[in-house]
Amino acid sequence: MQSILVHVCNDPDFEARLQTSLDIARFFDAHLTFLQTITPPVVLPMDYTGTAIPPLLPMAQEQAEKLKQDTEARLNDEDVQWDWVQEVGFVDSMLLSHAALNDLVIVGADGQTETEHNRSRLAGILAIEGRSSVMVVPSSSQCFDPSKPALVAWNGSPESARAMRASLALLKRSDSVVLATVTGEPERKSSRLPPFDGASYLARHGIECELIELPCSGRHPAKILVEEAEKRDAGYIVLGAYGHSRLLEIVFGGVTRDMLDDPQIPVFLAH
Repeated sequence: MQSILVHVCNDPDFEARLQTSLDIARFFDAHLTFLQTITPPVVLPMDYTGTAIPPLLPMAQEQAEKLKQDTEARLNDEDVQWDWVQEVGFVDSMLLSHAALNDLVIVGADGQTETEHNRSRLAGILAIEGRSSVMVVPSSSQCFDPSKPALVAWNGSPESARAMRASLALLKRSDSVVLATVTGEPERKSSRLPPFDGASYLARHGIECELIELPCSGRHPAKILVEEAEKRDAGYIVLGAYGHSRLLEIVFGGVTRDMLDDPQIPVFLAH
């Protein structure tokens, strides 16, 4: 893990993203790229002449420049390699473009607008459309210790297998790894890989893991996994993102959606 992309935005999660990225960069001697996107103003309703737009872009650029200067002043005192990229465009497309040549993308857990219901859509876009490895960091995170225990959510699906493969660099640094399967889920398919196969794969990469089964008992799997991670003082959860179609997840809910509603610890996602 040598190249890490960090989403820069003046939102409540940015400090947590900054600290997490610095901790991971020091641990892996990785390079950080801070991507700051200045979104062009949208035409306002009833503003047929466009007279409201010109004052908005300079204001956004001024605010972005202040955040850039303040953050760069802090980064200059840190012992990490970094660069700063400032683009004018839309956040989704800019992140997708730059994520293509990064090993990990760090985004916040909260949505940037009131319509996002406190769940960032960027994680899903990056994981599904960009096939990127994504670390979703809640605002409560003050630091990130890769040596802490890791919980891998395993349901035998291709998504959970890809997430585990993508997180190998992190898992190798964890003091302990647990492969957790929630049992009793009605949609579980017999064609999925058993937990032992996942454990064997990790063992071939020099990672010992503990296999555990967590009874569903009518509760949502996301809550069960989070409780187990907290009980074990896990540093992060590895999760295969959006095993169902994303539309079904949005309409009916799912493990990924519920896990990202209000995460208390970082979540590593891959699709």
